[in-house]
Amino acid sequence: MVLRFVFFLLMAVGLMGFATVAWIFTRPPAAAAVSQPVITTKSVLVAAHAVHAGSLLKPEDLTSKKIALDDPAAADSNPDTFDVRRSLAGAMVRRSLAEGDIVHSADVMRPGDHGFLAAVLEPGMRAVTIAVDNTTGSAGLIWPGDRVDVILTQSIGEANLPLGHRVAAETVLSNARVIAIDQQIIQGAVTAPDSQAKTVTLEVTESQAEKVSVATRLGRLSLSVRSADATPRLAAKPTSGLSTTWAVDVSPALGQTPTPPPAENVIRVFQGGGDVKEFRY
Repeated sequence: MVLRFVFFLLMAVGLMGFATVAWIFTRPPAAAAVSQPVITTKSVLVAAHAVHAGSLLKPEDLTSKKIALDDPAAADSNPDTFDVRRSLAGAMVRRSLAEGDIVHSADVMRPGDHGFLAAVLEPGMRAVTIAVDNTTGSAGLIWPGDRVDVILTQSIGEANLPLGHRVAAETVLSNARVIAIDQQIIQGAVTAPDSQAKTVTLEVTESQAEKVSVATRLGRLSLSVRSADATPRLAAKPTSGLSTTWAVDVSPALGQTPTPPPAENVIRVFQGGGDVKEFRY
């Protein structure tokens, strides 16, 4: 009796062991643990080339560089994102940057920052804002720091003037520095990335600001971008002595006098009874 009990007990233990082994071998293999890469660097904005103090940043002045997260230089740096790049467009550089220098927040003053205008204007200069559209504002191709000429186009409504002298264009301001685009000059304002500029703010002298103010009432103002290589960092130039372009200078046809039709010779023959005959030749 005891031997039979021991036999059945051994059989039960054996079956349990067999079942355990079968269960282990029939289980699907455990998925290998996927190791997540540890991020140790980040992309920050650096100067693409040497930038002098007082300059206004343009998109081409910035490039990206990877630095270690634990690098002390990473503190107060600007990450390379679309929003940050957009916010830095037109910002004034407080200190000169060499190529590859990290652009820290303390190194720049953005157009929306308090005191931006006072810092960016040269001593004795003024800021004047003019309205532009996609055409007069060079279709969004003007950036803070560019040099432009301001051209006035006006229509003269004098009926006694020749047709070719009723529309004229003249340069009212030359080599003016752009210091802000659209509403970036306003505290906290942000321009949508796909919008075109509505205003351009220029650095001018006091008398030039008055001249631009009068020009805005006379006609339409447009901007002409000057070459970067040919525009040193100088104040806007006076425009005395610059010529005026009339409509006839653009289209000589407006100054031509129409040729009158050839005169006709008429012979009238009077006959009795009031009969009149005309012969033209």
